[in-house]
Amino acid sequence: MTALAASALMESAAPPLAADDGVRALLLRTAREVADDLAADAVDRDHAGRAPVDEAGRLRDAGLPAALTPPGPDRGADWRTGCAVIQQIAAADSSVGELLARHYAHGWDVRFHGAAEQAAALERASVQGGLLWAGAGNGPALSLLPLGAGHLLHGVAAVHTAATVADCFLVDAVCPGTGDVLVVRVPAHHPGVSVDPAADRLGQRVAGAGAVAFDGVTVPEAAPGGVPETLPQVVGVRPPDAEATAPYTALAPSALRLALAHVGLGNLHGALAEARDLSRAAPAHRPAAPAGLPPAEDPDLLLAFGELASAAHTATAVVDRATDALADALAPGVRLDVEQPADIAALVATAEAVTARAALHLTARVLELADAPGLDRHWRNARTLTAHRSPAHLLRDIGDHYLNSPRHR
Repeated sequence: MTALAASALMESAAPPLAADDGVRALLLRTAREVADDLAADAVDRDHAGRAPVDEAGRLRDAGLPAALTPPGPDRGADWRTGCAVIQQIAAADSSVGELLARHYAHGWDVRFHGAAEQAAALERASVQGGLLWAGAGNGPALSLLPLGAGHLLHGVAAVHTAATVADCFLVDAVCPGTGDVLVVRVPAHHPGVSVDPAADRLGQRVAGAGAVAFDGVTVPEAAPGGVPETLPQVVGVRPPDAEATAPYTALAPSALRLALAHVGLGNLHGALAEARDLSRAAPAHRPAAPAGLPPAEDPDLLLAFGELASAAHTATAVVDRATDALADALAPGVRLDVEQPADIAALVATAEAVTARAALHLTARVLELADAPGLDRHWRNARTLTAHRSPAHLLRDIGDHYLNSPRHR
């Protein structure tokens, strides 16, 4: 994707700015500059498939991990702005976009599950240190065994991004005695933590996935003054079921899923913009171009790009609606009723379903419209991003909400 295309996408993705909102404007401008930098060598880095040491360095140098924390006094980014930044970075390189999306979502996860004072302390430490967060998926595979005044953390967790470059991990662990699932934060370089990077991935090859082992990591029990941020600590308890979950905490799954939907949307827009620029550049990049006919006069090309641009606009509108709903729910002082998290989850599932369908179709279709090394990475990335949430599963969730929610009775 060209720098011009990246800049144009950022303007379309950015939320409206107030005249005096210089901090937000600076963050969006910084994200645009980082995206332009990433776009310049995205193909080479995808081909190499190395751990994202260089990419994480670029993000840290620009201050994006520090900026993408939940908003607080003199720090952080609101949900709309954070998602606009994620989408812009993903349009240039969706692997790096996913890395930043999960970092941002894990910051919110501390708020969803931890006490307000503890969350604020961790957010301040993250901003001051420019810390990069990563976390485990696929449910709790770790155990947290009692040990005097604290616990021992054991097991291996699958980490989707930044396994070798993160500063701290946020993981779920089960207490065998009680069955409680605790959310635990562990500094990445703490004794007992080791990483085995994933290799030969189909897509998202620069996201930095891997397996993180925790071998007898000591997690101290919180003292009256709290646990120092340099040590592992229990952030909170993950509720066992929906009935036991407070409405604000119930937003946690939607936050991560919607952040990743913005990654998919950015990848979709990046593929479309890159194919457009290639088609404009020279007939050699258009496999079925009629002899001597410029792109602006090729009816088949116009029809194809009209179809794909419409799909991209539709996906954007659906994702924006879910983003606005979640942003409103996360705003300070908002009191949620028990049905709102389910309503938002249905909107997020719709955003995921529409974006996944559009991304898989569009990223495959552009390969027929333009021919250039590396263009296939967008399809591989889209396939990897959508592999864990099948459209059928999403549509069933949406249908269940539509048929059975009290809102629709």
